[in-house]
Order: sequence, then C-alpha cells, then structure tokens
Amino acid sequence: EVQLVESGGGLVQAGGSLRLSCAASGFTFDDYAIGWFRQAPGKERERVSCINSIDSNTYYADSVQGRFTITRDNAKNMVYLQMNNLKPEDTAVYYCAVPKIRNFCFTSTRAFGSWGQGTQVIVSS
Repeated sequence: EVQLVESGGGLVQAGGSLRLSCAASGFTFDDYAIGWFRQAPGKERERVSCINSIDSNTYYADSVQGRFTITRDNAKNMVYLQMNNLKPEDTAVYYCAVPKIRNFCFTSTRAFGSWGQGTQVIVSS
C-alpha cells in the first residue's frame, strides 16, 4: 500500500522559510516522480513542483519559481520542498503525490493516483 506522509508545515511570517518533507513507502520509490501540490481555501488544487526519478529533473509553477526548491533522497524515500521568501498567497494545504504513470511530472491532479494527508502552511503578512 502506497503511503505518503507530509510534515513541516506551520505558521510563518512573510519573507520566512519552511521546509516540507514527504515520507514515502509501499512502492519502488526510485522509479517514480513525486509532485508537490497545494490547495488554498476556495481554490483548485494546483501543482507547485515536481521531481522525476531518473535524472531528478525539476519543475516549478511560475508563482514559486526561484523561491521553492524540490529535492529527493532516494536512499531515505524522502522528498523535500524548501520554501523561501514565503508570501501570504502561499498559504494553503500542501500535499505530496505519486503519479499514475511512473516517471511523469504531469501538471494535472488527475494524473496522480496517491496522495498524502497534507500539511498546512500559513503565511502571515
């Protein structure tokens, strides 16, 4: 059974930083891309970033480019999202997810089949 557990969320002032972690189990981690998504109140869930498995290519939403960094540690089955210079508009529940097709960093939520429970990030102004 695929399990994804996010952690690291919290309350931070604008301009601050947080590091989110995603602990994965129940599948061959090395074979899969991992995506980070977020969902703010009243908004659709959107992909923030993604990292594939073979060459660790990374992808970012325009809104976080240059501020967020995604990395993975295949030895620990972990994916991280370092978030710097946080803005109030980054406030959301953040989720990590595994795609249905192993190593594809799709942007659509429908392409991802397994999700964590989410971790709340609140950025105060």
